[in-house]
Amino acid sequence: MNNKWNRIIYKCWAPFYDLFFNRGVFYSARKQIFHEFPFGDGENVLFVGVGTGADLAFCPLEKINVVAIDYSKEMLEKAKNKYQNENIKFIQMDAQSLTFPNNSFDVVVASLVISVVPSPEKVMSEIVRVTKKGGRIIIFDKFAPKHRELSFGKKVIRPIIKLLGTDIGISFEKVYKNVKHECYLVEDKDVMIKGMYRKIILKKLGD
Repeated sequence: MNNKWNRIIYKCWAPFYDLFFNRGVFYSARKQIFHEFPFGDGENVLFVGVGTGADLAFCPLEKINVVAIDYSKEMLEKAKNKYQNENIKFIQMDAQSLTFPNNSFDVVVASLVISVVPSPEKVMSEIVRVTKKGGRIIIFDKFAPKHRELSFGKKVIRPIIKLLGTDIGISFEKVYKNVKHECYLVEDKDVMIKGMYRKIILKKLGD
């Protein structure tokens, strides 16, 4: 995957994205993840790869300050149209190279983004960088099994799945390894499809 291809594929996905990824088990998983999370009044929250804004529906927008970024202009427009009356700052931006200063946000949300970018390690590093010391990171994504290799079938279809704009073979443990000196694991919970999709909460070291 690369940025040029992602721009094309997510332009194609934008009109149909919610039909696949904001219904059924995806809807239930998002609702569970965000209803359980204790957002604080006045917290600055960054949504990295906000897509069509599916996660925003489950967050207390009236009490948090939201910045939402996405690389795809078309996906971002979908989100803007849904939340025209909300005080949300939408910005087109590459998650691999965030333009925010260090320690900018109390909470950073990364839903279904680490598995779709060319460099998951860069995104993870950037997410941790812009999170305040003591801040929290919410990750909802699909990852390879923790302690075993991908099945033969998944290895065969992985290149095809990549053409659709996502990777089923990303190891969270490998991605996390590069930032584990800066944050620690609070929660790692299977939420969908026999553990393929996980809810992960990290906390940045500091205050």
